[in-house]
Amino acid sequence: MFQAAAKAISVASTTSVSRGILLSIRHYCKRTPTKLRISEAVSGAELGANVKVQGWVRSVRPQKTNLFLHVNDGSSLQSLQIVASSELNDPLLTYGSAVEVTGVLKKSPHQKQPIELEADQIHVVGECNPVDFPFKIKERHGLEYIRQFPHLRCRTNAFSSLLRIRSEATRAIHSYFKENGFVHIHTPVITSNDCEGAGELFQVEPSGPDTGEDENFFSVPAFLTVSGQLHLEVMSGAFLIMPCHSFSSRAFSRVYTFGPTFRAENSQSRRHLAEFYMVEAEVSFTQSLEDLAKVMEDMFRSATEHVLAHCAEDVDLFHKHVTPGHKDTVDAMLKKRFPVITYSEAIDILNRSSQKFAFPTDWGCDLQTEHEKYLVKHCGNIPVFVTDYPYDLKPFYARDNQDHPEHTAAAVDLLVPGIGELCGGSLREERLDLLRARLEEAGLEDTYSWYLDLRRFGSVPHGGFGLGFERYVQCILGVDNIKDVIPFPRFSHSCVL
Repeated sequence: MFQAAAKAISVASTTSVSRGILLSIRHYCKRTPTKLRISEAVSGAELGANVKVQGWVRSVRPQKTNLFLHVNDGSSLQSLQIVASSELNDPLLTYGSAVEVTGVLKKSPHQKQPIELEADQIHVVGECNPVDFPFKIKERHGLEYIRQFPHLRCRTNAFSSLLRIRSEATRAIHSYFKENGFVHIHTPVITSNDCEGAGELFQVEPSGPDTGEDENFFSVPAFLTVSGQLHLEVMSGAFLIMPCHSFSSRAFSRVYTFGPTFRAENSQSRRHLAEFYMVEAEVSFTQSLEDLAKVMEDMFRSATEHVLAHCAEDVDLFHKHVTPGHKDTVDAMLKKRFPVITYSEAIDILNRSSQKFAFPTDWGCDLQTEHEKYLVKHCGNIPVFVTDYPYDLKPFYARDNQDHPEHTAAAVDLLVPGIGELCGGSLREERLDLLRARLEEAGLEDTYSWYLDLRRFGSVPHGGFGLGFERYVQCILGVDNIKDVIPFPRFSHSCVL
């Protein structure tokens, strides 16, 4: 009897304590603000809840009884309006300062900002002197001006929009390749190969007191990569089955890479960088430039449609205020299929033009930017494929079009409005005798003996291409200078940060 009573008291006591703890937890959770990004707050998430936001002040408007702020954290083009008592005003609360704000998220009576935060606490995390801050409130700074401040320009609306667009475009390109059966390959940044053969290489050498002057760290000269193509070709080899009970190996017939590439090109132009990002793909078992062109066009369309759908406000900012009128160009690019012309047809179009070009347009001359832009306009100001370039203009790996009356290579470039060349690709020479002859002619047979092995052991017809990612961003936004679409531009005589 006494044991039963004791047990009952114990249970009651435990239940009471448990309820007390539960009530305390609920009370604590109710008081503890939910941390939100600005994009979540302006979308109406947690409406009516006690929340915390963090970001940078975009505007300050003190009044007699109230204080109004706009705060942004980079997650959205929209800023969140903060409404507070004037008692929460602080001399350190200035344009550009970093703040942490807690309060209740409510519907706003004003149509311009449907959601606002009624603050009960504002804490200045980081001070900012608005006099010294290079970006001024209510001023729309041009891309060329904010380029002077690569460490601060992400605080501007235009550049924060650009960064979100780059991020979404990256996601879209990876998604396209994944959905179409490509395997992502991490190709090396340091390489002993000059894929393009132009000699525009940054040599990699160790630095330190223990480094010998005449020693090569890798035993051979090494460089920052100009392209991941040759390494992709290794991975896009034929399927190979080894004898039973031994290790088996295989390569992949559709591969791609997306990473930094480097060109030691002494150029200050609006189209070139010393470091930029390339999207490169290789497709096995194809003898058709049409197959490569289809991947280029489909990827372009898929990525662009994704960006327009997921970054509508950010893209509109550029199309309305930075590059007005470019929206029509983008719409036209997505509505029509990309036409295809041969290099010979392109030369004929240029020679029949009344426009005077600075560079020659004879058959055998490489197409320059002025030629490429003219061809795009001639074809309706939409992207155009140019195929079958003179054989001597293309690198050693481009396939020889032996059946053409003129000596051409099975190569294709995609030219786009405002930019010129966006993609460059070709079928690869899979015939061992022709490839060896080309390498011997260039004195490269020993250097690329491994490349000949790819043709000796289970070679298949294949091809690939590369797309300049920064040029792609320029194309869809209409931005004139490539230095304005990359976070930290690298070019000759400039390596800031």
